[in-house]
Amino acid sequence: MEAKDRTLDYIIEEMIDTVKNSQDEVFEIAEDSRKEYENMHKELLVLKEQVTSVIAESDQLEYKARVARKKLSDVSENFQLYAEDKVREVYETAHRLQTELLVKRDKEKILRDRRDEIELRLKSIEQMVERAESLVGKISIVLNYLNEDFKQVSDLIHDAHEKQQFGLKIIEAQEEERRRLSREMHDGPAQMLANIMLRSEIVDRTYKKGDIDSAVKEMRNVRMMIRESLYEVRRIIYDLRPMALDDLGLIPTIKKYITTLEDQHSNIKFTYQSQDKRLDNQYEVALFRLIQESIQNAIKHANASSINVYVEITDEKVMATITDNGSGFEQGDKKDKSFGIIGMHERVDILDGDIQITSKEGIGTKVWIEIPIA
Repeated sequence: MEAKDRTLDYIIEEMIDTVKNSQDEVFEIAEDSRKEYENMHKELLVLKEQVTSVIAESDQLEYKARVARKKLSDVSENFQLYAEDKVREVYETAHRLQTELLVKRDKEKILRDRRDEIELRLKSIEQMVERAESLVGKISIVLNYLNEDFKQVSDLIHDAHEKQQFGLKIIEAQEEERRRLSREMHDGPAQMLANIMLRSEIVDRTYKKGDIDSAVKEMRNVRMMIRESLYEVRRIIYDLRPMALDDLGLIPTIKKYITTLEDQHSNIKFTYQSQDKRLDNQYEVALFRLIQESIQNAIKHANASSINVYVEITDEKVMATITDNGSGFEQGDKKDKSFGIIGMHERVDILDGDIQITSKEGIGTKVWIEIPIA
């Protein structure tokens, strides 16, 4: 018994370590962004000094050019009083100073544009760092929940074999969640940050070549990529733990979640009948995760074009149905979805509820859930 208890404890510790590793990875992304911010800030200070210097040089050239133009005007009016060499010298001096002034002003414009560009990028990176730091905090909250929840699990499950089997299922689910989070961070914000860096270098080179139109076009692309990256970070944070669930309750959280999915799926209909009261936290968390899992299955696996969600809350029970018109699956063939379905059944069983999943290839899927309120 003691040996098997130690095995379960080891599995739980390993699972928590994987979440901590994910937290470290997000922290590294934040640190890399912070370093980029510092480097760009240093470049901005240099640019500001250069702009100040060029402005001073332009002012001096403008004064000299004005004097030269006046001299040229005087020579032109009294042309017969000056030798040919003197006339040529005055003309060439005025022309040279005017040319140098135009070049200096062009340089000033390029430096100003580069300075403004870096200031905008610094603001975007600063927001990205704030989101990443917030995500680290959310993962810390998840770690606290895991530590508390699995202590209760360990206290409730006395049979060593059941502990081991349950622990193995938990670690498998957590490993999958870690892979998913890692993929999302790598394919989403991390990849976008790398692309933003690349595009910013293209903008830099384009400005130096003097191709302003192409540089502006690249900047629009950079802004679009930053918006997409921020959206991905917000979505990942929301998937970890929607704060609205604690603050507002089940129905508003479902509405907010469906709103966040508009870019992925624009045809999700949500209807409900509910009394004006909050459910216990265990019911709200379980029901939200069940509905979230059902919607994600319909989007990612079934490629549904239409999803309907209905929730009814009474004094005695909560009933929910999630229906889609996706590809569906044969009831006896659930390999790709089996673990998610097992997890949904386990959530419902813990609350003494009932869940029925009916599906057929080419027709769609319907998930029916009913949970009594103790």
